[in-house]
Amino acid sequence: MRYRSAMPVRVLLFASYAEALGQDEVAIDTPVHATVADVLAHLRTMPGADRLPPQPLVAINARYARIGDAVHAGDEVAVIPPVAGG
Repeated sequence: MRYRSAMPVRVLLFASYAEALGQDEVAIDTPVHATVADVLAHLRTMPGADRLPPQPLVAINARYARIGDAVHAGDEVAVIPPVAGG
């Protein structure tokens, strides 16, 4: 997906999400005023993305983020699956 005024964002996928989308990292271009929701919308266009929950846990530059948080050029967005443990 290319936007006229685009900014690059690196998306990291872990565990079952990386498996579902067939890769552990995706480089995407987002609109200049993008949010986490825009990044997730882009991911949802990819094969296997139907395994992502409606609102997965997300971090921007290693800090937890919300769906409406802004994403900036060069940010690293991590999509984190639930972690089970004991």
